[in-house]
Amino acid sequence: MQDWIGLIFFILLIIGAIVGLKMLAKPKTRTEEEFERGAAESVSMLGASMNALQELMNPAEAKAKEVQTQMKEGRYMKKKREGKANDDESE
Repeated sequence: MQDWIGLIFFILLIIGAIVGLKMLAKPKTRTEEEFERGAAESVSMLGASMNALQELMNPAEAKAKEVQTQMKEGRYMKKKREGKANDDESE
């Protein structure tokens, strides 16, 4: 009798695993808006965490990114240039 109970348990376990995997394999029906929102959220969170980790591991690269951003916006070394212009006028 013990052998039959064990055999039934394993058969039910295998059937349950197969049914569970089939349910997980079914694609969810989502609208395009839901898909785009989910993709944007996961990418932004992943990107933010990876950027923070990269800044901790390589601070020089973080400074380089900051300088590139400032150059694109036109404010790189602006204070130093303004200071030199003021020094030239005072002479």
